[in-house]
Amino acid sequence: MSSERLGIGFVGSGFNARFHVQSLTSVREVDVRGVWSPNEKNAASTAALAREHDVGEARPYKSIRDMVADPAINALWLCGPNQARIGNIEEIVDAIKSGAGTLRGLACEKPLARNVAEAKKVAALAQNVGLNTGYLENQLFAPDITRGRELIWARGASLTGRPYLARAAEEHSGPHMPWFWQGSLQGGGVLNDMMCHSVEVVRHLLTKPGSPRSSIKPKRISAHIASLKWSRPKYAKILSETMGKDVDYTKRPSEDFARATIEYESEDGGTLIGEVTTSWSFIGAGLRLSAELLGPEYSLSWNTLDSSLKMFFSREVQGKAGEDLVEKQNAEMGLMPVVAEEASVYGYSAENRHMARAFLRGEKPMLTFDDGVEVVQILMAAYMSAQTGQTLEFPPAGLDGFIPDVAKGAWNPNR
Repeated sequence: MSSERLGIGFVGSGFNARFHVQSLTSVREVDVRGVWSPNEKNAASTAALAREHDVGEARPYKSIRDMVADPAINALWLCGPNQARIGNIEEIVDAIKSGAGTLRGLACEKPLARNVAEAKKVAALAQNVGLNTGYLENQLFAPDITRGRELIWARGASLTGRPYLARAAEEHSGPHMPWFWQGSLQGGGVLNDMMCHSVEVVRHLLTKPGSPRSSIKPKRISAHIASLKWSRPKYAKILSETMGKDVDYTKRPSEDFARATIEYESEDGGTLIGEVTTSWSFIGAGLRLSAELLGPEYSLSWNTLDSSLKMFFSREVQGKAGEDLVEKQNAEMGLMPVVAEEASVYGYSAENRHMARAFLRGEKPMLTFDDGVEVVQILMAAYMSAQTGQTLEFPPAGLDGFIPDVAKGAWNPNR
């Protein structure tokens, strides 16, 4: 086994970057060397977190260019907000082109971009300087998904036929930061923010292990979006008070619920169905990730809130609000599931191990920026279907130039 290690830097220092840092305690191939953020205080804090977790002698950097130029940093993880994606990539590419430094890999969090045109630009920029890219989609690496898919295909599918229906959902009570709630910045609402996870999970489950991802092809898509909770006056007021005056769901709402049905064609011309649901209006113990896979004589199910560890706190236990039991925690008393190792359960640890090994070996990761582009194409087709109220052939005409009404601030949930 090679003792070579990958020095990485984080672009962005928020919740997601910190989650990645925590996941690296079980990834032996990586040292976190740097963090850049437009907020210097946050960059210093996330670098300190890496040192506290003993995953690298990280320090804050003044610019992305400085991280590219540091020979101790071999790869970057893009974890900044959606609206900064193009600018971040351009700075990386400009630094490489100018001879400031080189990288062995560039990994990018979901979604790759806010729309198809931006996603294709991101992929083209990276390709222009020959970067090995990785699209970060943690749920495909969740241990239960990995093992369940392996067993279903090895036992059920091999004996009775391939699976034909997959469902996936991600649901919670809403994001942490104001920009997520603003369609013009984020690129939409919950569909753009979270359906990217579920779209990839159903495609992954329906694809035969060892076959290319292109072996099943999207043919038709039907979708629906709604604002079920956060545009109600009471909750719009709470949201604005919590996230700031720029988040006003009485005037510029984004969808807090979305669902889509994606019809795929299998290698032999058969029909496969993927059903995906996502929500910022879910109230339960906290973040719920779930999936199902069904075939002729078998099924698989996964739900992260069906944890093996549970705790009960009576009304007398009145601690402060937090997320120490489960991400997006909604209560601190009663019977609560506890996700003891969230970074592992949600797939971050295995995802980062896979990406690091691919970059060190110079191999193509399981997911690249090209996959990220395909996901954005499906998301935008879902928005088009929701806006027109029609089932659309995939890919629909005009997809490359399409911007959802939610992203334009022109969406009316009551129309």
